[in-house]
Amino acid sequence: MCDKCGCGEANAEKTFPEKVKEIIESVRPALQAHGGDVELVRIDEDNTVKLRLQGACSGCPGAAMTMKMGIERILKEKVPEVKEVIAVN
Repeated sequence: MCDKCGCGEANAEKTFPEKVKEIIESVRPALQAHGGDVELVRIDEDNTVKLRLQGACSGCPGAAMTMKMGIERILKEKVPEVKEVIAVN
């Protein structure tokens, strides 16, 4: 890999936090389309991902389902190392 163009960077192995952030960025547009958003709060040592729903998603009756059946399912599918996704306020 050379320093000038960064060739090979796309093939470099991503870290666990990088993978998680990439997936969160990929689901963000769907939430934003409904007036909401999601923020990565932290990733614990046991690979538990803590997220905060924002905007219209915050306090929405369907927020728990969005978190578990949507975001958590997608994260675990794409990044199997994810133990659990927990919503925080």
